Amino acid sequence: MANHNLKNKKGWVELITGCMFAGKTDEFIRRINTFTYAGFNVFVFKPAIDKRYSEAEIVSHAGAKLKAIAVSSSNEIEKIVVDTKEKIDVIGIDEVQFIDTNIVNLIEEFANRGIIVVVNGLDKDFKSDPFQNVDKILVQAEYVKKLSAICHECGGNANRTQRIVNGKPARKDEPIILVSGNDHYEARCRHCYIKPE
Repeated sequence: MANHNLKNKKGWVELITGCMFAGKTDEFIRRINTFTYAGFNVFVFKPAIDKRYSEAEIVSHAGAKLKAIAVSSSNEIEKIVVDTKEKIDVIGIDEVQFIDTNIVNLIEEFANRGIIVVVNGLDKDFKSDPFQNVDKILVQAEYVKKLSAICHECGGNANRTQRIVNGKPARKDEPIILVSGNDHYEARCRHCYIKPE
């Protein structure tokens, strides 16, 4: 992310994005911790649907952890923010693609009110189509950090997520959001990625 002059007007959006296994969550946690260490009052949210490692923490694949408030909708985030008596300097939202589409407008409102919003999410789904919310936040964010991974197949630069079901690439009629199940994901480069059929 760019260096910010915090004496200027506050209120902007930072987006951390890329494919799976690119280190998005580690970067998100690092960024949130930077604001916390500086004495900012930070509220962090995660989608309740994401229970892979913890219900009350954001946990990266590498094991970094950050306490978070699990929410089921953007309305819950708005209610918590409106109801708090504390001044909120920074709002962090993990896995924003798993939250309803109203989150996009809410993020914009928060930034316009002088809150720094740091958002993390996948840029593309397993079909390599733009993921909901992230595609819209991309154009409103002041700062975007796009990360890549290492291709599981060839070791090249990966920017796509391959969903594997029973040892084969998922079919295109599989649900877009599937946080758990008998499948797994791999980072793939453009040449090793297999478009679902």
